[in-house]
Amino acid sequence: MTHHQPRTVDFFTRGALAAPQVTPEQARRIAAESFGIAARAESLGSQQDANFLLRQDDGTPTAVLKIANPAFGATEIDAQDTAADLIAAAHRDLRLATVLRTPDGAPQTATVHTDDGPATARLLRYLHGGTLSGPRHLSPHTVAAMGRVAGRVSTALRTFRHPGLERVLQWDLRYADRVVDLLLEHLPEAARRTAVLAATAEAWAEVGKVGDQLPRQAVHLDLTDDNLVRSPDSRLPLPDGIIDFGDVTASWAVGELAITLSSILHHDGMEPHHVLPAVRAFHEVRPLSAEEAAALWPLTVLRAATLVVSGRHQAAVDADNAYVHANLDREWRIFEQATAVPCAVMTGLINETLGLAEHRALASPQVTPLVAGAAPDDVVILDLSTEADTMDHGAWMEESAPDRLAATLLAQGSAAVATRYARPRLSAAKALSHTSPATIATGVDLWLRRPTALQAPCDGELLHAAPGHAVLTCRAHVLHLAFSDAVRPGPPAGTSIRAGDQLVSLPAGAHVHVSLQQPESPAVPALVRPEYAAGWLALTADPSPLIGTSATGARPQPDLLARRDATFATVQEHYYDDPPRIERGWRHHLLSTDGRAYLDMVNNVTPLGHAHPRVEQAISRQLRRLNTNSRFHYASVVEFTERLAALLPDPLDTVFLVNSGSEAVDLAIRLAVGATGHPDVLALREAYHGWTYASDAVSTSVADNPNALATRPSWVHTVDSPNSYRGRHRDEKASAYAPEAVQVIDDLAADGRPPGAFISEPYYGNAGGVALPDGYLDQVYKAVRRHGGLAVADEIQVGYGRLGTWFWGFEQQQVVPDIVCVAKAMGNGHPLGAVITSEAIAARYRDQGYFFSSTGGSPVSSIAGLTVLDTLRDEDLQGNAVRNGARLKSRLRTLAHRHRIIGAVHGSGLYLGVELVRDRATLEPATEETGELCDRMLELGVIVQPTGDHLNILKIKPPLCIDAAAVDFFTETLDRALTELGEHGVAYECGPVRPGG
Repeated sequence: MTHHQPRTVDFFTRGALAAPQVTPEQARRIAAESFGIAARAESLGSQQDANFLLRQDDGTPTAVLKIANPAFGATEIDAQDTAADLIAAAHRDLRLATVLRTPDGAPQTATVHTDDGPATARLLRYLHGGTLSGPRHLSPHTVAAMGRVAGRVSTALRTFRHPGLERVLQWDLRYADRVVDLLLEHLPEAARRTAVLAATAEAWAEVGKVGDQLPRQAVHLDLTDDNLVRSPDSRLPLPDGIIDFGDVTASWAVGELAITLSSILHHDGMEPHHVLPAVRAFHEVRPLSAEEAAALWPLTVLRAATLVVSGRHQAAVDADNAYVHANLDREWRIFEQATAVPCAVMTGLINETLGLAEHRALASPQVTPLVAGAAPDDVVILDLSTEADTMDHGAWMEESAPDRLAATLLAQGSAAVATRYARPRLSAAKALSHTSPATIATGVDLWLRRPTALQAPCDGELLHAAPGHAVLTCRAHVLHLAFSDAVRPGPPAGTSIRAGDQLVSLPAGAHVHVSLQQPESPAVPALVRPEYAAGWLALTADPSPLIGTSATGARPQPDLLARRDATFATVQEHYYDDPPRIERGWRHHLLSTDGRAYLDMVNNVTPLGHAHPRVEQAISRQLRRLNTNSRFHYASVVEFTERLAALLPDPLDTVFLVNSGSEAVDLAIRLAVGATGHPDVLALREAYHGWTYASDAVSTSVADNPNALATRPSWVHTVDSPNSYRGRHRDEKASAYAPEAVQVIDDLAADGRPPGAFISEPYYGNAGGVALPDGYLDQVYKAVRRHGGLAVADEIQVGYGRLGTWFWGFEQQQVVPDIVCVAKAMGNGHPLGAVITSEAIAARYRDQGYFFSSTGGSPVSSIAGLTVLDTLRDEDLQGNAVRNGARLKSRLRTLAHRHRIIGAVHGSGLYLGVELVRDRATLEPATEETGELCDRMLELGVIVQPTGDHLNILKIKPPLCIDAAAVDFFTETLDRALTELGEHGVAYECGPVRPGG
């Protein structure tokens, strides 16, 4: 590549470009004398210019006063202003810091005198919202928006021509090698100098392969988090504004994106793979060529290296520039992240993202078998994936599981055992980890039962031979063999070998790792993280044909979600916009097909924990014997209903069995209406009870149905949500809710419509685990019964020991309902629900006909229910809810003193809610922030979801088997995520933490 000669400023001839030394007081005078603006000036900081925000006396921003570096002439400044105007005209939804103009259209500029000589000052439009600067973690939506803005700028400037663009700037990546070479001496640490020099050389070599084919055009050259302004209309950081056109020049178009990507890398928790949404979004607006895709990550590395050396240089020549010094640490972090993954890997990943990846090579089957004397039928495949039976019963948590499983297969007579290439291994998963583990295999592992010789599969050269390792050429690839250090290859390194030549003799039971890699590729780990797998695998080939097994083939495309939406009614929503595919659970962990273990904090459907062996064995045993409907005579339904009724106080002694909570609520309403003869039902607002006609009719949560209150049938009446945290009556005033509800009941009765039933959760689960005010149900139940109605307790979410201190939620209120609904926890994932009432009420159902549920109370369902009750008792899971629930709530309350967004911690036992608010006085719900937090928690290995009418409460209802380590991991993760998302602050700054329910 050739470097172009400049016609304007040339960094290499001018050297240092220190920012003009202008004080705020001087800036105030310039604004007054040159532009007639009376305002105070606040320094905004800059690398090479002087920028000031001008505010009126009341604090209202008026404009930005920009005093350009004296090195920049009028032609260059005109190019900057013209470029800004051009983008503003092309994309009117983007806000641009354009130069302010007089009524006749002239730019408001003036020549001012500084200690460094005359400089151009001008007034620029101030953009509200603040920039994306700072350490805050950036969500995929924000990252994509950054890439989209960069793409739109690139398209707007594609045909822009101006003599002021012909500049040589130190930020122009066409000169990155020269900049690093010139300024490297200012980096004092020898180790860092070595790292920067090596990374620059490698990246420049990669760019050199395609540099002459990269399109060149006008570029902003500084579309970073510092210069992208947040939309003031968005609660989350989404850019819609662009400032600082001081580096506008003509350069490689793809450099625009590389500079944006580099600025993402210093943010909390960001890794190289996190930039991919920006790459994808840029490509959708302004498609990248194959050559640009190949240059993109090397240019990102070059930008990082330039930042490091330039920052140190600027700090040396401009010692008083606080802005420069403040950036040094983040510039080094950008470099660390840019070089954390080899360029070749990131390029492969980018190509995969953009659909530019070439088909992965396979080892030729026309080779001599690697294992002498082995036939294809001798090799048994060991499946270590999430779906594999070998991973049952928590085997994935056993570190030596692959060796143990292979040894078992060898002992059963297999001559050899091999794993699959490019497939995730659940055996490599790590529980309670903020980072995804390396689970994707870049080669295959082979275990051999008998003493065996490995032989060269084709003609080549032995490149390396040492104890435990041999490397040889294999046509277009390099074959790597790793085995016990106790074994040494026969031929020495440098030996020319022929196909079939013996390489090494292995003892019985030997384990060999086999991989095929591209020549000159970076060292490829045996297992790589899923986020980077496409990049690493692009440097390898499938070695399966070398050992006599079929090639793995391409991984299934991730189209399962699209297939789901095509046939599974989309009103049946799924968690997350881009959900992991979950195919296994174990205790309080959920496992994805990529081999990631997630802590499950939402699954009250499985109180015993996922895949509990006792439930599995009991259901399997019963399925082998009998499963039919409950009209037949068998013992398990009797035993189960007896056990269930025994858990409830008198007179609740009669049980109906159904399949779900919705059915249970529906049946309970029908029982109450039939028994009382009163068709009207009273329900709480902000509640959810189910999806059947009757259970939906009494569901009033606007989060589940935005029209919930407006579409209720005439027989449903509601009373105010007795929410002591954010309701009309708060804290000690919450005692007012019960008398108000009683008055509603009395008024209905006076109108001739006494409610036949009052239904509520006895502990307000849907509102985030808020306890009802003391004595609330006692007063309401008495009022309903006084007018001939019945009290229905929906225990579907909060019952069955989840509250810890109480097995049933109604026990906390010291009342006994007339009808109890229960489901979810009953079957530990098996569909099972129940309605328990008195014999007298149950008998009244016959007035409406008979009751029958085909699988409610079936032998399998009854056995599942019995086993759950046995296990709850035997493993003391209600006691665990007390102990670890208290630990969890205490730690959450501690977090509330660190994070002002936490308004309250509700709940009891292992049914908790963390309510997030923007202001502890107004209780404005932090709805968008809660959604973003849940997404970040997923990235960090925790599944948690929002609840409540405002979707601003983290619902915390994990399996009851959760242990102290998982509780601590959850709270540590929540602390980290809140801090990364900028929700950190001392609690007293925004009012005290209220205790919640």
